[in-house]
Amino acid sequence: MFAKLTERLGKAVESLRGRGRLTEENIAESLRDVRMALLEADVALPVVKRFIEAVKAKAVGAEVVGSLTPGQALIGVIHDELVTLMGGSARAFDLRYAPPAVILLAGLQGAGKTTTAGKLARHLIGEKKRVLLVSTDIRRPAAVLQLQRLAEQVGADFHPVTAGAAPPAIAASALEAARKGVYDVLIVDTAGRLHVDTELMQEVREIDAAVAPHERLFVVDAMAGQDAVNAAQAFGAALALTGVILTKADGDARGGAALSVREITGAPLLFIGVGEKSEALEPFDPDRMARRILGMGDVVALVEEVRKAVDVEEAQKLAQKVAKGKGFDFNDLRSQLQQLQKMGGMGSLLEKLPGGAAAAQKLAPGHAEKELKRQIALIDSMTPRERRRPEIIDGSRRRRIASGAGMQVQDVNRLLKQHLEMQRMMKKMGGGKLARMMGSMAGRFPGMPR
Repeated sequence: MFAKLTERLGKAVESLRGRGRLTEENIAESLRDVRMALLEADVALPVVKRFIEAVKAKAVGAEVVGSLTPGQALIGVIHDELVTLMGGSARAFDLRYAPPAVILLAGLQGAGKTTTAGKLARHLIGEKKRVLLVSTDIRRPAAVLQLQRLAEQVGADFHPVTAGAAPPAIAASALEAARKGVYDVLIVDTAGRLHVDTELMQEVREIDAAVAPHERLFVVDAMAGQDAVNAAQAFGAALALTGVILTKADGDARGGAALSVREITGAPLLFIGVGEKSEALEPFDPDRMARRILGMGDVVALVEEVRKAVDVEEAQKLAQKVAKGKGFDFNDLRSQLQQLQKMGGMGSLLEKLPGGAAAAQKLAPGHAEKELKRQIALIDSMTPRERRRPEIIDGSRRRRIASGAGMQVQDVNRLLKQHLEMQRMMKKMGGGKLARMMGSMAGRFPGMPR
């Protein structure tokens, strides 16, 4: 999402190379570039003005200490101000209320409220909460059906909508059902419009009065740009917002909404949606997001993804297998590719590594993910014997595998070469060393199975 902004901010500090300290004169050009970078990212103009003034006030006269360059010193100031702009510190999403805790989702149509309701339900179910979902969007019957199906997918319960009932009555009925059913959380999905209007605001106020929610969350599309500011102001005036959820952050959005909405609404960013899948919802951390914007990576997020996706027991078995000289077959490669998919693919991993954003930007959008799917399809086209014994795959077998996956023989050849290179790498590493490394991962990542 922040690829262009990261690139522009990186160039903004280049002119400071070789300077001994930061002065008003030598950072003027850099701050102009920073201002343009933020405006191009669709950050609201008043927010940009306040941000640049704050950076200038702290940067001018700042001593360049130790081994830091002036550019690095300015980046440090920008980092601190970005963290402040996005809320200072992460706010834990804590629902320590007398059950049922009521969460109201509001926002414009197309922002992803219904999908977010399902994602949030899955997140809370992962925290051992009993969740009930209800849709008050009676104007779009498809929205009710969509939420019902999402509830089934994530393991939440769904409150049926009575035909002809008004949205506030539907919400009140769901709250009563949540109390009787001893649910921990009730998530209320509200209707949206393509633009802010009086009818929408009045309806959401009536729903709010009917259920007295503990959390009023504004759902905003990361690609909304300056429109997100107008919507945030309108919903902030209608509701006492307690938090914001940013959706579609995995797309080609310029990121302005993430940097503007906190200051406009006064409500903290709580979650960020990073994909279509129900698990693609991450708690928002201003410090980690600022580091990603500035190209410093997000190693904490990377470790968390590894913790979720990597099966340490399976990794240990693979290490022991290699140590015994049994080789690395296509079943093993398929398992590794699937784990890489779970972690968001190569592009997602590169963005979380320090300096990796530039490399991720060079990848064609979706290319790495498509390539993973193609490789898995080729392996699926093999027979069980071919997966176990890659050495038997001759010319005729290559043609059959390629045909079965709808690809070319050259694709099979590339996959075989990749497998051979990985096999050689593991042999060089040594089975014993690999086994020890895999065995230590459980200790390094608390919560992973041993």
